[in-house]
Amino acid sequence: MLSPVWRGLPRTDSSAVSNSASCALPPRFEAVRTARRFTRITLNQWGVQGIFDDVSLVVSELVTNAMRYAVPVDAPGGGYEPPIRLHLMRWTTRLVCAVRDPSEESPVAGEADTGDEHGRGLLLVENFSDAWGWHPLVGALHGKVVWALFRLPRD
Repeated sequence: MLSPVWRGLPRTDSSAVSNSASCALPPRFEAVRTARRFTRITLNQWGVQGIFDDVSLVVSELVTNAMRYAVPVDAPGGGYEPPIRLHLMRWTTRLVCAVRDPSEESPVAGEADTGDEHGRGLLLVENFSDAWGWHPLVGALHGKVVWALFRLPRD
């Protein structure tokens, strides 16, 4: 699922995740705060809280984009699976945050020197992470995953 994440980086067994955590998010903008809180708690548990500021900014942008552009206006409530899910995965040398949403539309990065507000969040994602990308989901799941990779500082 995350094979594009590894382009240009030293080989790592992508199936050997040291830690992973996942958080379902309801289709409300308060979910961005929930995602940041979940990220803080998770990074503290993993002992990598030193990168929280950058990761939190990226998580906020990815979840906001999913809420704004990917969640249908008539998203079901109640007992249904929330349409957005935040995944955090840590290996020895890197951390990936990935946001799954129900849209199959490609995320579009804006241009820094234009007045267009759309896509500016992805410019932040690009500047604060070491790599980012997206790919469509296949099989029974519909939508896409937008991910950002962070290299972890060596001890």
